[in-house]
Amino acid sequence: MKHILMIVAAIASLSHPAAPAPPAPPADPAQSKTPKPKLFDPLDLGLLDAPDRDQWSKPDQVMDALAVAEGLKVADVGAGGGWFTIHLSRRVGPNGVVYAEDIQPEMIEAIKRRMQHANLTNVKPVLGMPNDARLPAGLDAVLIADSYPEMDDPPGSAVPLLKNLARSLKPQGRIGILNFTPGGGGPGPVERVAPEAVVERAAEAGLQLIKREDLPPFLYLLVFGRSKS
Repeated sequence: MKHILMIVAAIASLSHPAAPAPPAPPADPAQSKTPKPKLFDPLDLGLLDAPDRDQWSKPDQVMDALAVAEGLKVADVGAGGGWFTIHLSRRVGPNGVVYAEDIQPEMIEAIKRRMQHANLTNVKPVLGMPNDARLPAGLDAVLIADSYPEMDDPPGSAVPLLKNLARSLKPQGRIGILNFTPGGGGPGPVERVAPEAVVERAAEAGLQLIKREDLPPFLYLLVFGRSKS
């Protein structure tokens, strides 16, 4: 009798298969998103206005390398609070124009206040996007000063932006990328981008290196133009 009951139980289990396991819960959206790059906090803008910044950032040398002159149309991409924007504005003069771009609205407002205080009327603030600075065509020069590491976080993120910047250039226009030298000390961030990595990203965006200038003790400048190929 015991064996018969076991057989009946086995047959019953075959006729009533176990219920399927419930579906796995959906992944947490917060975990599936691509991590956002760390952006400079607008509350720390005062750190960018160190009294000795002119000495180690060498704005005149940077603008000379980009051939920035009176009457030109240029852009300061990732302009932050507009420290370099002021130098570009004074160099191109009233007949030129400077597009001061940033992706943070707080930075755009800071630029507007700064230009008003300095009584500079040739600056046009532009709220851009991470992959497109939303600049007009026909630019003579574009400067990315100290903000490239944010744009290329994670690595490779800067390529679409650089492609769009290249399209905004005149045929002989230049893009300058000013970065802190890895291991070079100074007031810049701990994590820094090697110049070779910048050149590689720029090549992917259709840009070719024109020249490199070291700006000791802390910085290096890479100047690019459109690739001829």
